[in-house]
Amino acid sequence: MDLKLKDKVVIVTGGAKGIGRGIVLALAAEGAIPVIVGRKQADNEEVRQEVEAAGGHALSVEAELTRPEECERAVADILAHFGRIDALVNNAGVNDGVGLENGGYRQFVDSLHKSLIHYYLMAHHALPALKASKGSIVNIGSKTAETGQGNTSAYAAANGGRSALTREWAVELLGYGIRVNAVIVAECYTPLYDKWIKTLPDPEETLEKITNRIPLGKRMTTVEEIADAVVFLLSERSSHTTGQLLHVDGGYVHLDRAID
Repeated sequence: MDLKLKDKVVIVTGGAKGIGRGIVLALAAEGAIPVIVGRKQADNEEVRQEVEAAGGHALSVEAELTRPEECERAVADILAHFGRIDALVNNAGVNDGVGLENGGYRQFVDSLHKSLIHYYLMAHHALPALKASKGSIVNIGSKTAETGQGNTSAYAAANGGRSALTREWAVELLGYGIRVNAVIVAECYTPLYDKWIKTLPDPEETLEKITNRIPLGKRMTTVEEIADAVVFLLSERSSHTTGQLLHVDGGYVHLDRAID
């Protein structure tokens, strides 16, 4: 299926690692030009080179997205290079364990900057270009906003915000033909997930318990499965889809996890 993404300029925040990297590679495979935005240029460049070694094209932009001025500068740099933006994937963030009991004002606000506020800022600054291209936005979200997890108030709040912004922007941008959707992730094994699981007392046993509670196939969702859903939502093949929260999670959130 031709997704008609050839030569489309697509920003991917957090595009150097995990789900972001998977999205970058999937976009490049469809002929799009992903722009990898992240805080470590060496990591960004590594993925850019991976794309180009496979015959694709990409750009890397270094930006610390917790700093509002760097969000604005990153978008400006991309426009200076390409003159257009066709889509935005807001993906960067971290489940940093800022809870209600084990947290505080500064930690909570800092966590929102890591995982939510730059979603708004990147979309805000890219909006004039997205209007011109009648582009689309995909926000990556997490099941924590719906299921809770414990000891992660800020990340859960950020993801509630991501889902709410997806629906809000879909309404606000209807008149411009800009579609806005989200892919909601539950259990997907990424480098950050691996780092988290290793902090637990018995990582292997815990991982087995989690995996066994995923209804479809008793396995983790792959990065590639998340990326494929994102690429489809960005494409013209989903031209009448907007304001949707697509759960790519093997039924984790909405199916009874006690199913045999």
